[in-house]
Amino acid sequence: MDVEKVRKSFPLLNKKIDGKPPIYLDSACVTLMPQQVMDAMNDYYINMGSCGARSVHRLGVDVTRKCEEVREKIRRFLNAEDRNEIIFAKNSTEAINLVANSLTFENNDTVITTDREHNSNQVVWQNFRRSGNIKHHQTRSKKDDTFDLEGFKELCTRNVKLVSVYHTSNLDGHTLPIKDITEIAHENGAMVMLDAAQSAGHKEIDVKMLDVDLLCFSFHKMLGPSLGVLYGRSDVLESLSPFIVGGGTVTKVENEAIEFEKPPRKFEGGLQNYAGIIGGGAAIDYIENLGRQKISVYENALRGYVSKRLGDIHGISSIGVNKDGQGGGIYNFNIEGMNPHDVALYLDSSANIMVRSGMHCLHSWYNKKKIDGSVRASFYLYNTMDEAKIFAEKIEELLKVMC
Repeated sequence: MDVEKVRKSFPLLNKKIDGKPPIYLDSACVTLMPQQVMDAMNDYYINMGSCGARSVHRLGVDVTRKCEEVREKIRRFLNAEDRNEIIFAKNSTEAINLVANSLTFENNDTVITTDREHNSNQVVWQNFRRSGNIKHHQTRSKKDDTFDLEGFKELCTRNVKLVSVYHTSNLDGHTLPIKDITEIAHENGAMVMLDAAQSAGHKEIDVKMLDVDLLCFSFHKMLGPSLGVLYGRSDVLESLSPFIVGGGTVTKVENEAIEFEKPPRKFEGGLQNYAGIIGGGAAIDYIENLGRQKISVYENALRGYVSKRLGDIHGISSIGVNKDGQGGGIYNFNIEGMNPHDVALYLDSSANIMVRSGMHCLHSWYNKKKIDGSVRASFYLYNTMDEAKIFAEKIEELLKVMC
């Protein structure tokens, strides 16, 4: 992969802050956006700027056509059966909430998550449990923080309605054995929803091969704008009730009667983020042109270098799963005796290195471990090995000052 050529696509990487270029290592939160995506979004504002799926004038028809083309791109990106299985949402959080509020739960219905879920896939089920609508169980990780398949098998009984789990963790880049999980869940009559926010822009995803019933991801974690996608198998979407209703979701409204559209329209209430949808399509094009396998190998190499260089240094403790090839582009760590936010501020002020500090929306996991937070560096396709070296050098310098 020609990283220098890639970097030319990103305006932010071609500017200087206080005389130095930025080293952006916070892509697990929000990725930077290439010029191609900005251009696609600007094209909507300059040449269309209109309402899709409603107006029959030529501008409206252009918007509708462009958005349906993106829906088809996403279908191919996920290897889904039908583009009508693709629903646009605000983000992954909204997509998960849509499913939670659209499923019909009965007494004793159970939802299973892991004990390492992002708040988006944790708080919603806790909230439902508090209201008495469902039972919520967490499958416990092994001591090394890897997934306990045998423990999950014991927990997944006939009362389980839904298994809702991450694909790749934003804690440490660890990826779950999804095919095994879906097999166990389906044997017990449960559906599986996959939170693919941290995997969609990094590795190949085939919803047919994984055999998941539902899946969500966010474009802002894969070079695009703030926009989410929910995939649902056709029969599953047909069984769900609409959640956010209004304009665009109905075919007929009378005082005492409502007829809803078929999926995906019945789930896409109100005016959509047309520029964001079009920009999302451009983000898929950019990633596909590079190749997701190449991206995965490259970011693993960057993370692997940092992990090897800092891994055995006294005073540094890694967070989560720490196995070769298991971290994706995420290196999560703490420095003994230092607040994670202070480490992040030092990196920012000394070398324009931008990392994430805190609990990374994984509060339940951190609180269970009695860890107040950590520093997370997340590498992506536009980072260089030189940046990885500068990051490691700055951590080593900080340790010398502390000692």
